[in-house]
Amino acid sequence: MKTFWTSSASGFAAGLCVVFIWSFWLIVSRIGATSSLTIFDLAAIRYGVSALVSIPFVLYFKPWKDLKKSQIVILTFILGPIYILFVFAGFIFAPAAHGGIFMNGVLPIFTLSIGIACLGQKPISRKIIGALIILGATFLLGTDGEHLDLSQSWKGDVCFLIGAAFFAVYVTLSRLWGIRTIDILLCGALLNGLIYLPIWALFLPSGLGQAEPFTLTVQIIYQGLVPNLLGLILIAHASKTVGTDATSALVASVPALGAVLGVWLLEEHLSVMGWFAVTALTLGLFMITLSPRQASSP
Repeated sequence: MKTFWTSSASGFAAGLCVVFIWSFWLIVSRIGATSSLTIFDLAAIRYGVSALVSIPFVLYFKPWKDLKKSQIVILTFILGPIYILFVFAGFIFAPAAHGGIFMNGVLPIFTLSIGIACLGQKPISRKIIGALIILGATFLLGTDGEHLDLSQSWKGDVCFLIGAAFFAVYVTLSRLWGIRTIDILLCGALLNGLIYLPIWALFLPSGLGQAEPFTLTVQIIYQGLVPNLLGLILIAHASKTVGTDATSALVASVPALGAVLGVWLLEEHLSVMGWFAVTALTLGLFMITLSPRQASSP
């Protein structure tokens, strides 16, 4: 008998929760990157808290038994400090709306390009058109300088693009290798925590002592727990109950919601051209993520 937890309704609910989690992560990361905390502190919070939570699960399930050593090394690197430090650095120079577009928005283009170039996937005309729309939207936003100091914002956009490239490789490998949540806890959380935390404590600048208690608490809860653990569980449930295409289509709204939250909570400003870019990006994302059956249905 089908219950709510195995129904498509619960899958759509989980997908919507992921959209809000990832959209608010843009806001929380922007706040953290512009506070007294350094980006190295934010990375330490991310890996330190998630590593502590991951220890009992990793020790119980022993995921290293099912992974090759080369897979462990590659996954640990792809999800490691270089990736996340570029992302956090982006929030120093650019607003949350740029994070949504230049990272979440461009991610499908990188993933599509890797699939065509490296995996021999056949290009679909609808997805190619969607990719071109996304490129046009990112260009419009990148050249919309009414509210930004472009001498700084472009640096953040480049950092976001590098982060998107890292994550696109992860998405591709997760499909090829059948990566499980417990594998991510081992490589993305525990091993990176063991590697990064000593380096941060001994050599990297820190602003923990000057951080406001509320800001520090928010970063600890959100960076360490919500996206890495709860977000992973919810997106896995959504993919299982409503399918990866529908889940991807839901997640496509992250850049638009992130822009709205940035204007509302951080008092960031988007011009008419900026809002047009966000709308065009969302359209392009839907064209890429929806399956042919979904795209042709009413």
